[in-house]
Amino acid sequence: MNKKILFIPLVLFLLLAAALLWQFNRNADGDDPTLLESALVGKPVPVFKLESLQNPGQLYSQKALINGKPLLLNVWATWCPTCRAEHEYLNTLAEKGVRVVGLNYKDNRVKAINWLNTLGNPYALSLYDGDGMLGLDLGVYGAPETFLIDGKGIIRYRHAGDLNAEVWKDEVQPLWNKYSKLAED
Repeated sequence: MNKKILFIPLVLFLLLAAALLWQFNRNADGDDPTLLESALVGKPVPVFKLESLQNPGQLYSQKALINGKPLLLNVWATWCPTCRAEHEYLNTLAEKGVRVVGLNYKDNRVKAINWLNTLGNPYALSLYDGDGMLGLDLGVYGAPETFLIDGKGIIRYRHAGDLNAEVWKDEVQPLWNKYSKLAED
């Protein structure tokens, strides 16, 4: 047997260990692996035609998201436990005048409508993305995800995960205020 073959597992182990140490070092330097960057930030919302969640057959395009004022596009589903956790806060934001548009993602329409009837509906508009194509175009990894879209239909920010009071205050609200002010000028 060739003695060189015996070193292959050792070399593979050392390469794996080096990769692991490299990632640990990146994390220690502040590189957050949970941050998911979006290639769409700074670009227009993708072109789409989707039905209203509550009114099948009523179609909306990306133009429904453009009214001169910013909005939050919230990707959610009834199968998503984190969506349930953030839903109450979305209701709070909507009560404060934040325009939130819901994108029901790869979900059962009847369950989604029942969810909104039971937990409250924070959405000024609810779109139904049953096959997930708009989600795919947006680069959605899973629900929930929230996009801040300015009054001209440009994606300005993306948050993957629970939109809660802390995330709103620290990350989203400063941008919301900026784009709200720009809309007023």
